[in-house]
Amino acid sequence: MPDTAELERALSGLADRIATLREDPDPAAMLRELDAAEELLRKAVAEVARSRRRRDGGSQREQKLLRQVFRALPIPVIIMDTGGTVRRINNETTRLLGSPAGYLIGRAFPLLIDVAARAAFRQRLAAVLHGEDSVSFPTRLAHQGRAHNVRLVLSRLRMPGEPQEMLAGVVLPTEVQLPEPATEADVPDDTDLLAAARRHELLSRLTRLLLDEESLREPVALLRAARLLAAETADWVIADVARDGEQVRSVVIGPSDQPVGRLQRTVEEASPAAAPVVGQVLTTHSGVVHEMLSDDSLLGGDVLQAMRAGSLLSVPIRTEEEVRGVLTLVRLRERPPFGLADLGLLEEVGLHLGLAMQAQRGFQRRSQAADTLQTGVLPRTLPDIPGFEIAAVYHPGSGMRAIGGEFYDVFPVKNGWGFVVGSAAGRGEEAASVTAMVRKVSDALVAQNTGLFVMAAAGFVRGRKVRLASAGHHPAALVQPGGGVRFSEGGGVPLGFEEGSVPATEDLTLSAGETLVLYSDGLVGSQSPAGDNYGEDRLTEVLARCAGQPPSTVVKAIEEDHRGFCGTHAVDEITVLTLRRSR
Repeated sequence: MPDTAELERALSGLADRIATLREDPDPAAMLRELDAAEELLRKAVAEVARSRRRRDGGSQREQKLLRQVFRALPIPVIIMDTGGTVRRINNETTRLLGSPAGYLIGRAFPLLIDVAARAAFRQRLAAVLHGEDSVSFPTRLAHQGRAHNVRLVLSRLRMPGEPQEMLAGVVLPTEVQLPEPATEADVPDDTDLLAAARRHELLSRLTRLLLDEESLREPVALLRAARLLAAETADWVIADVARDGEQVRSVVIGPSDQPVGRLQRTVEEASPAAAPVVGQVLTTHSGVVHEMLSDDSLLGGDVLQAMRAGSLLSVPIRTEEEVRGVLTLVRLRERPPFGLADLGLLEEVGLHLGLAMQAQRGFQRRSQAADTLQTGVLPRTLPDIPGFEIAAVYHPGSGMRAIGGEFYDVFPVKNGWGFVVGSAAGRGEEAASVTAMVRKVSDALVAQNTGLFVMAAAGFVRGRKVRLASAGHHPAALVQPGGGVRFSEGGGVPLGFEEGSVPATEDLTLSAGETLVLYSDGLVGSQSPAGDNYGEDRLTEVLARCAGQPPSTVVKAIEEDHRGFCGTHAVDEITVLTLRRSR
């Protein structure tokens, strides 16, 4: 039996030889040193066992020596129980796997084995447990984004102070160079900085995508976000959302470079209720990350096994008030696994998605209100007024403020004809519904105390005369046959501001060929991509060019000029009503 001094000399020599192999790797030499390390460990165990039989109290000193030898061994060694749970690891194992000892102790060692190699590992483990003293075989370790092709030796081991038999796993990497310890602990790792920068850039791109107006107007926000995540950080992206009180699979995106069409359809047709991870996220309202999958049933059935999944991350799609769905990302076995940093990022993504879906739902309500307004308030056809030509146009607009609050109408009254142009303003989509009440008196709006008000211009036509009434509306334009353009006084107090308020009135007499133009705030208040207002000066120039033209031509000219001014910039709804004295 070797004594303590001999063990220490052997350990020192082994460390020197392994240091040489790091500089000039030789697989055959590595295997010889692995055998030497195993033999050294066995001798150390035997020496400690022999020393326990002594009665001089030296056993504690020998056990301390064994622990020191174990920690200082220059190759990775893992001690586990017969169930495969890690009980101890030495310093070299910590350096190889990139995790502190406290993180790995108590975890199942098979989770450190690449998924594709776990079945073979379990067979070799069973062989040792059922009689073989030791087995040596190639395998692959994967942890914290690191992957190592190694040769693993499993041996049964009786540890001093342990009531049950243990297993020793000795690891010799065959294709990787072990990283050297950092010399400046305070200097950040460039890899970590780059990863953080990529996560920040991904979140910024997602935010810009979700704030795009089309993403709010159409139900495409979730699909676009899933495509971005699939392109940048995952192989599979699955989104389940609430609909009619239950979760429905809404989006499934698989790897674009692999033939997964049949598997993708299987995932699309599967019920979210059959996926335990979806139920867990909905119950806890928090995300979960599986760095190394040990349960292939998390998405139901054998889906994850068919995907060749290596890691999985699932987060709620939520607002501050409710969870609207679950977003699940999967990476394949050959890719670095998801970690806690990815979980934090995706939880933020889930919140962004939930808020975007909430905004989209509000936008759709507004659009429905605008449709109701257009079909229920705007006239389908304009009547014929003797002695006048009439044309009008209404565009719902493309901006977020376009909520269906503008209107126009032409209608018969006693001894003549009436017309009106206006817009409702106030809070949200309620502004659209209040336009249906514009023919009621201002006192009714005040009494409702809704914070809504109506800006309108109305007129009464009898013969050649027109009486205009304005309640906070833009002044009407009068285009003369010779090209001159002048404006009415306009003004007045908007309906709904004050009880008993009286609109401003003005009497006009139209000559043959003169055209009266009424327009909404959405026209003159719209902006170009450069931020300039359309304004009444530009409208004046357009109208001057239309002198002597029929109302339909005037309306078309205004439309084309407004479209050219705004370009692709989002615009509010606009309304234009024109009346031309024909004789």
